[in-house]
Amino acid sequence: MKILALDCATKTGWALYSGRLLESGVQDFTKRRGDSNGMMFLRFRKWLDLLIATEMPDAVVYEQSHHRGGAATEIGVNLTGRVQEVCADRGVEFSSVHTTTLKKWATGHGKADKGQMMARAAVYIGRPPIDDNEADAVMLAAFAAEDL
Repeated sequence: MKILALDCATKTGWALYSGRLLESGVQDFTKRRGDSNGMMFLRFRKWLDLLIATEMPDAVVYEQSHHRGGAATEIGVNLTGRVQEVCADRGVEFSSVHTTTLKKWATGHGKADKGQMMARAAVYIGRPPIDDNEADAVMLAAFAAEDL
């Protein structure tokens, strides 16, 4: 089963898994001068649609957005909504995983910090992850591979 894992944020971590980790990285959707959040969402949707069309995953899994309020919540919720749209358009199954569930699975502690997740991901992929977004996506792909 081919899985695309996403840690949706302004800098979105992603990982492709099919029996093993195929590749992973970070896609930057930082707003450009004069951009609205809507432009960021459009760029994200275009990137995701192309990635799914090219890689043809059987499932997409993403980290569940936190609802802490403010700009980060608006961005996270809207990006995960785009994941659901693209998956529905393409007939791809999708699911979310709560952050606490992922952290507990990866480190044994549901409140693990970014450093602990990055250290665990580094062991898994054999190199330091680009950042915490890639680390979360890599561990999410591994979690989903066991869970699906």
